[in-house]
Amino acid sequence: MSITPVILCGGSGTRLWPSSRKAYPKQFTPLIGSESLYQMTLKRFSGAPFSAPLIMTGDEFRFMATDQAAALGLSDARVVVEPMGRDTGPAILTAALMLADDPDAQMLVLPSDHVISDLAAFHQAIAAGAKVATDGTLVTFGVAPTRPETGYGYLELTAQPDGTQPIKLASFREKPDEATAQSMLEAGNFLWNAGIFLARASDIVAAFKTHAPGLLGPCQAAIDNGAKDLDFFRLGSDDYAEAKAISFDYAVMENANHVMAVPLNSGWSDLGAWDALWQASGPDADGVSSTGPVTAIDCKDSYLRSEDDSMQLVGLGLEGIVAVAMRDAVLVADKSRTQDVKLVVEALRAQGTPQADNYPRFHRPWGWYETLCLSTRFQVKRIMVKPGGILSLQSHHHRSEHWIVVEGTAEVTIDDKVKLVTENEGVYIPLGAVHRMANPGKLPMYLIEVQTGSYLGEDDITRYEDVYNRT
Repeated sequence: MSITPVILCGGSGTRLWPSSRKAYPKQFTPLIGSESLYQMTLKRFSGAPFSAPLIMTGDEFRFMATDQAAALGLSDARVVVEPMGRDTGPAILTAALMLADDPDAQMLVLPSDHVISDLAAFHQAIAAGAKVATDGTLVTFGVAPTRPETGYGYLELTAQPDGTQPIKLASFREKPDEATAQSMLEAGNFLWNAGIFLARASDIVAAFKTHAPGLLGPCQAAIDNGAKDLDFFRLGSDDYAEAKAISFDYAVMENANHVMAVPLNSGWSDLGAWDALWQASGPDADGVSSTGPVTAIDCKDSYLRSEDDSMQLVGLGLEGIVAVAMRDAVLVADKSRTQDVKLVVEALRAQGTPQADNYPRFHRPWGWYETLCLSTRFQVKRIMVKPGGILSLQSHHHRSEHWIVVEGTAEVTIDDKVKLVTENEGVYIPLGAVHRMANPGKLPMYLIEVQTGSYLGEDDITRYEDVYNRT
């Protein structure tokens, strides 16, 4: 028996702003250590009984998903591109329909942005769930609460948990107020809902037929009318748009009759807010956790994080504070209010502040770029092109560009001429010239781009050819 990990790789993680933003959400960010949460998730499923993972992600994240998987040496991961977000219900049903050819094949559905510190215990819980995920039984996983948490939903069990022994589920509970959460903690038969599910793909399809039949047609049509695009499978856009946006919990799990819950005792955290990252980072004797170039003086019960090597963050006499510094944004918050950071993002969006959603480093399938200096008629960028990366063949109506290679070698096309530009050399791209840049080498290539003109927006691009099929 094999188990296919189905990794849900969407969402924006606004409670971890500014490190997590719509353009570069938390699952792709190295919040703990050098690997992203998504990469940490992928590494949990090497070897038997797991088959190649199926990754459900959005159009804007498809290259991040494949690049970060490739960085781990994972070449067999299948990436399915959702044309738009429709919550977890349609995503899970679509994955089940794609896997349901084998009636006994099981699928393990889980988010891409959770932390599991005890991998052996996690696999033990999966094995316990796999034994009962037969004959129409759906399995969910929960974590024994350690505090009256109001930020999670809860699983009510029909008996007290005992190790990883599956227990019949009594009900799902919404996020409670603090008094209700305290009573659940004291009752002992409640678990935090971890949002992880295990079942046979055929049983998930059958459950949707019973409880949410209206989703079957659009999701199956999206598969039938989907198409391979480079290394991805792109679902049919018009069909998927017809699927109702609904969570798997609401659509199926809360209505199903045969649901078992398996306790997770594996050091789980969803890193849903900065206080969770503070805890996962291991506070010292004074309750202080820090990441990056940080100095804490006489601080207590605080989390300090700097994500820029050139930005030294210093905390003096802080208590109960979260301070996160990036090159373009700084968050300072009371640690008890970390669940409300999403209000910061809402306020910034209402003001039209770019930092609400845009990341200081813009990731592209060929590499990334970042703005070093921006004025009314000029802009300076640093650009990294990964080995084999090729920018689109393009021109601009309102700006000219100077490229100076500072590391590696660039292959530059300007109209009908192609030349190699090596370190310390530069080229000039006149306004209106059709041009392209590529990295023919085996190491990343870096260059400085100086733009001058009357308009410097990213939408001043006419594309003639693009190897990444971007429209």
